[in-house]
Amino acid sequence: MFEDSFVIVDLETTGLSPKNSEIIEIGAIKVIDNKVVDTMDVFVRPSRPLSWFITNLTGITNEMVDEGLSTKEALKVFDEFSFGMRLMAHNAKFDMSFLDVYMKKELGKGVRMDSMDTLLLSRAIVKDVPNYKLETLANRFNIDYSGAHRSLRDCEITLDVYNNIRKMYNGE
Repeated sequence: MFEDSFVIVDLETTGLSPKNSEIIEIGAIKVIDNKVVDTMDVFVRPSRPLSWFITNLTGITNEMVDEGLSTKEALKVFDEFSFGMRLMAHNAKFDMSFLDVYMKKELGKGVRMDSMDTLLLSRAIVKDVPNYKLETLANRFNIDYSGAHRSLRDCEITLDVYNNIRKMYNGE
């Protein structure tokens, strides 16, 4: 159920559907033998200006993404970073759907869909929370939630949640 080596990934996007929304940030943390060994965080240049809502939610501005990589370049960086590793995300269905659609479109290959999902893991193990949002779980485990809705920070929070769920499962 628990693994010691994986890549946590989090995307910031312009909306909720990969059919009509774009990736604007990719963050990831590589964990090997339960130790963080590397991180990555790249902005992705969208085809349209960001909405006020997205900028307000994420803190990501048009100026930040204007200096970002193309979607193809950003996905190449992520693919190289995560090559051969199992992926993990909170609400993995969301991130994996964007990665799969855009990797097929830009790189001609999809993403491994056997990702680990801290949302599903928390539903199975954590019983004393009103919902399983990342913020709720962070609060449950006394994890600092400041800086959330930025990819690398969300990966850090997800890793802390994962480690706390593991401890809870092991009775620690």
